[in-house]
Amino acid sequence: MTNIPHAYREMTISSAQMEVPRESYQRNFNVNRAKKIADEFDERIANEPKVSFRDGRYFVFDGQHTVAARKFLNGGEDLPIKCKVYFDMTEQEEALLFAQQTGASAPLSAGAKLRAEIHGEDPFALAFKAATESVGLQLDYDQERGEMRIGCIQTARNAYSTIGEDRYKEAMQILATVWNGDPDSFRAENVVAITRFVDLYHEEYNPKRLIDQLRKVDPLAIYRAGQATGLALAGYKKYLYQVWQLYNGGSKKYALPLKF
Repeated sequence: MTNIPHAYREMTISSAQMEVPRESYQRNFNVNRAKKIADEFDERIANEPKVSFRDGRYFVFDGQHTVAARKFLNGGEDLPIKCKVYFDMTEQEEALLFAQQTGASAPLSAGAKLRAEIHGEDPFALAFKAATESVGLQLDYDQERGEMRIGCIQTARNAYSTIGEDRYKEAMQILATVWNGDPDSFRAENVVAITRFVDLYHEEYNPKRLIDQLRKVDPLAIYRAGQATGLALAGYKKYLYQVWQLYNGGSKKYALPLKF
């Protein structure tokens, strides 16, 4: 991660002056979360919103729901709120600090975290995004589902980190080709199984055969068979086993050894 200044001053500012950068890196506002915070609010243990003073404006990068909860408790009216105010930060630095938030804040989804890191120009996040898009796929930050969109962002990110960019791109291109971008094809089980297969058998497998064999089943077949298997395989291996079995398909010519 980029080194980000963390110096701040505690200041009391009006909620009317606060802006939330939802169009760039912040997650969407969740009214139910704000109401839940309001219902359980205790001033003695409340966290101060984190605010960046930039270009003469106050941007809330952590604590938008706490600000909204305080307004709910004040009859919907603006009010002065004690905040941690950061100075001399760029919008990119705000996004990266938002992505690193921990503690009492609601945990960020993998998509929200990645979107903030990309906005903050984190090198790894940018490289992962570029590799994914280079094979015609898009990262589905909000898990809205759709053709050629990856919602299991953490699984894909882990695969990219584990097997490297070239093999990741090769595996994701195969996955996109087999089922023509069907949303069901981008389940985490498919992503982890196919990326691991490509990595494990990279010098041995035939990409065309893998595509042809996988096309014989529907996009949910790997998940269903993995769930139903009685084999003592831990974690992703029960899904990897399905890909291996489909690839071999009873062929002596193309059969690969079981290596996991």
